[in-house]
Amino acid sequence: MRFARRFAALLAPLGALLGIATAFAAPATRTVTDDSGTSVTVPADNCRMVSLAPGTTAMLFAAGAGQCVIGTIAHSDEPAEAAAVRVVGDAETLDFEQLLALRPSVVVVAVDVVQRVRIDRIRALGIPVYRVHVTSLAQMPDSLRRLGVLAHTEVAARQHAARFGADLDVIRAKYRDRAPVKVLYQIWDKPIYTIGGEHVISDALAVCGARNIFSDLTTAAPAVTREAAIVRDPDLIVISAPPAEANEWLAEWRKFPSVRAVREGRLESYLDERMDRMGPSVVQATASLCELVDRARTPRDVR
Repeated sequence: MRFARRFAALLAPLGALLGIATAFAAPATRTVTDDSGTSVTVPADNCRMVSLAPGTTAMLFAAGAGQCVIGTIAHSDEPAEAAAVRVVGDAETLDFEQLLALRPSVVVVAVDVVQRVRIDRIRALGIPVYRVHVTSLAQMPDSLRRLGVLAHTEVAARQHAARFGADLDVIRAKYRDRAPVKVLYQIWDKPIYTIGGEHVISDALAVCGARNIFSDLTTAAPAVTREAAIVRDPDLIVISAPPAEANEWLAEWRKFPSVRAVREGRLESYLDERMDRMGPSVVQATASLCELVDRARTPRDVR
């Protein structure tokens, strides 16, 4: 019995050393769920994040995780502090050497922005990937709250999510009973690119009491023919482009006076980076879009 106790005492320090070694070999982790419903295992501290879309960068800052964002891509300038974060690529390219050098604990991507092949390559490098997927304004608060869980900033995330939801409710109530307006929302010309029914902008139009004439298309940004748009006869054509391009595209539409929007002079140029970025400020962009749509409800003298 005495030998057994002595043997156990001799082994105790060894056990402690093995425990320490195991702790160093296998850092503590935890598992969170992203917007796609996928379980993502990240380090327990998880405060070295790279964001690969301007919108997800803005969302991380809004969720209280700005101090954890160590890398992002070009045009990530919401809020202003995000512009100081190291840039590792843009919408077309990604510098994987810079990405690895940052030693991120997780990479945050927007499903409709970051190519699947790029996501797969990041995962192949052993870096966890967290996917943000927001297809309607109503989904934004939950997405913000989930990012708060990812970053351990739940309180800040819940607060911003609540503000977003309240602002959206005010806009929705204001336009709920307005006359419907059929809208062509054009983002490119020759070929014409528009937005599909699962795009957040399509949902923003619905909040304004309008209807995207191509809401039946499931592609986020489908190419359509001018003839198809003419057949659907929009009440309002919204051109989302810089002024020079917008003027050219509007001039092209003026060649088709049989279209109601053209005949009644309801051709609008609209460019709001907050809408294109798809961060939390999209709710303010929606308010400005609703004002534009509301003008289409007012009779015009087009002589």
